[in-house]
Amino acid sequence: MKILNEIILTDAEFILIQKLVFKLVGITLDETKKSLVINRLNKRLAFYGLSKFSDYIRIVQFNRDEAAEMVNQITTNETYFFREQLHFDFLQRHLEQMSQDRFVRVWSAAASLGAEAYSIAMIMESVLGRSRYEVVGTDVNSEVLKIAQAGCYPLPWVEKIPASYKQRYCLKGKNQHDKQFLIDPTLQQNVSFAQANLLDKQTRFGMFDIIFLRNVLIYFNDEVKSLVVANVVANLKEGGYLIISLTENLRNIANPMLKQVDSSIYQKVTL
Repeated sequence: MKILNEIILTDAEFILIQKLVFKLVGITLDETKKSLVINRLNKRLAFYGLSKFSDYIRIVQFNRDEAAEMVNQITTNETYFFREQLHFDFLQRHLEQMSQDRFVRVWSAAASLGAEAYSIAMIMESVLGRSRYEVVGTDVNSEVLKIAQAGCYPLPWVEKIPASYKQRYCLKGKNQHDKQFLIDPTLQQNVSFAQANLLDKQTRFGMFDIIFLRNVLIYFNDEVKSLVVANVVANLKEGGYLIISLTENLRNIANPMLKQVDSSIYQKVTL
């Protein structure tokens, strides 16, 4: 058992939380995540003035809003601009090879704080121009999407952005935002964000030429991973590309529509 501010999470309570999180978003919390659960949910217990996790679990079971808040607290949101540069190099090469009258749509399916979506947009606007692309970012966590929509980030994050993009698309914050930078509002016009659960089919977003599904599959077991990939690929155009993280793989996913064409990059083929 772990203790934080005298609040104990018993093994039985942790199992209940595991089941709730799996049911809501398909994420498997193993034993190594117990401390994370305590640290992140402790503030929710304090909010309700509770001293036992079992009391909080009862609230989550009967309150959809609090269940969503629990998901917001637990879901991990590590991210930064131009993470895994190989994928962005592929994106740029692919865009440069497209016909000049083609409109291109890209989905950042686990957008987190929005760094991936804006990294994609910087390349797309640079190669295609403002009128020929759209980026859609989704995440199950409603709180991180507020940050993504604002497009305002800690100043040190700008160091991951290539100099040419930094100069064109990043604005230095002033006054109370002097330790932050803002994504240029003109770039934000082509980027939208929405809450979505990848366990569900997404019929409202349409079809995409490229889908980034990175750093999320590692949290699912094989059965859920297969479901998520199938749901996402349903929104991918034939000939389009699915990009997962370099630390992930689809070895145990039987999806005949996907053919691997590069490291962690798959193309949707005609059956």
